Amino acid sequence: MSARLCGVSQPAEQDTPGLLQALAQVPDPRDARGRIHPLPGLLAIAVAAVASGQSRVVEIAEWAADLPDAVWDRLGAARDRFTGARRVPDDSTFTRVLAGIDADALDAAVCRWLIGRAGSGESGRRVIAVDGKTLCGSGPAGVQVHLLAALDQRDQIVLAQTDVDGKTNEITRFVPLLDGLELTGAIITADAMHTQREHARWLVENKHAGYLFVVKRNQPRLYRQVKALPWTKIPVLDETRDRGHGRHDIRRLQAVTCHGPLALDFPHAAQALRIRRRRYNPANGRWSTVTVYAITSLTAAQAGPADLADWLRGHWAIEVLHHIRDTTYREDAGRLRAGNAPRALATLRNTAISLLRLDGVTSIAPALRQNSRNPYRSLQLLGLT
Repeated sequence: MSARLCGVSQPAEQDTPGLLQALAQVPDPRDARGRIHPLPGLLAIAVAAVASGQSRVVEIAEWAADLPDAVWDRLGAARDRFTGARRVPDDSTFTRVLAGIDADALDAAVCRWLIGRAGSGESGRRVIAVDGKTLCGSGPAGVQVHLLAALDQRDQIVLAQTDVDGKTNEITRFVPLLDGLELTGAIITADAMHTQREHARWLVENKHAGYLFVVKRNQPRLYRQVKALPWTKIPVLDETRDRGHGRHDIRRLQAVTCHGPLALDFPHAAQALRIRRRRYNPANGRWSTVTVYAITSLTAAQAGPADLADWLRGHWAIEVLHHIRDTTYREDAGRLRAGNAPRALATLRNTAISLLRLDGVTSIAPALRQNSRNPYRSLQLLGLT
């Protein structure tokens, strides 16, 4: 099975629906009376606007207003039956739709479509990073929208997203986030919050997947066990060196098989890892050292040191996604708080960024500026022209 098919179920390429077909699966929250613009067309235009760098609802509406009639005809929008004039949706229309939309259905529809767009490609395992993000502008402290997402490390597309409401936390939403994905053979990477015994058992026993979890003091017994392993006697199995922005990073990974006297009190733990990162800061001329511990359900025969090092570093792809939403799209500065609108806008941003990644874009901001100069680039990216 190919890499992009391994770990997440996908339709055959010829069966993959277009974006409008995918969005047609999302229930329309509006009253049937007075609908002028079909929901799939409105959502598709919103994604295209976001792929052109528009970050707020009013910007999406202004971008949409400049589209030619031919585009609206393609999206099924009606004309005024008396005058024949095109009626373009304003920002209040977009706001009402995004506020009232079924956010779970929207995420499910676009993620399925993105998985289908990814198709098949290189060989290897699918590695999925899980992490959460708070939308700081979505409300006062304590009631802000918090979202948990799963991202394919190689393709850098969002595979699933769910909300974490004030009555729960990320830990309880881990299983619901991943439950709808076919994970057989996939590897799940997560930070220390999700280093939970229940998560490990569920992934290995129910989903037939592997895990690579960071270990910190939130699991004190496990942390003490891993830290106490005889690391001074274990050789360095992988070393990488990076230079950039004046810094010099050296990462050294050690790995040990956990059985017999070295067995860990954690479900399916097969290997323990220690990663020591040394960084030179030219600003003060000093070196700093950070030590990170991790565990994995994969044996040494299933995953070599270089693979484990790449997957741990690759987990930062989801942090990059969140950083782009914050810096390029000014997500945390947004103050739209109506209904499901904050989460729906986050979904639109995830979708636009994922599409650009699938198109081979490595730097998102310049691509958005380029798209903003020609709306047909975004429409072509979505397959709407």
